[in-house]
Amino acid sequence: MKTYQFELTIKVRDYECDLQGVVNNSNYQRYMEHTRHEFLESLGENFGAMHKKGVDAFVSRVDIQYKNSLRSGDIFISALNLRKEGPKLIFDQDIIRQSDGKLAARGRVEVVVVENGKLTRGDILTRY
Repeated sequence: MKTYQFELTIKVRDYECDLQGVVNNSNYQRYMEHTRHEFLESLGENFGAMHKKGVDAFVSRVDIQYKNSLRSGDIFISALNLRKEGPKLIFDQDIIRQSDGKLAARGRVEVVVVENGKLTRGDILTRY
């Protein structure tokens, strides 16, 4: 079984599904974003406090592969690993349906960190 730096359990809500009864593709990106925010909170930081310090993290690219659809009421694990690639932070994120362990979606999210208007190497997030 794959290990992750951070995992979050989430339940699919009815309004996140489309006419086919499956989670609309845009919601997977929202799940991943929420997981990154909760990950930051688990480190004792948050985006509001970072911004007040002059530090902003911006998503520069998102790639999501959809594997197995989630449906209303499904409980899933949204998990991530963080690594650096040059000046970018790379979040490798998986969404796994809890009932059968099937991968619902896999994402790669690239983030750049700007401090006081200047691009950094993202060290503020990797020191944890």
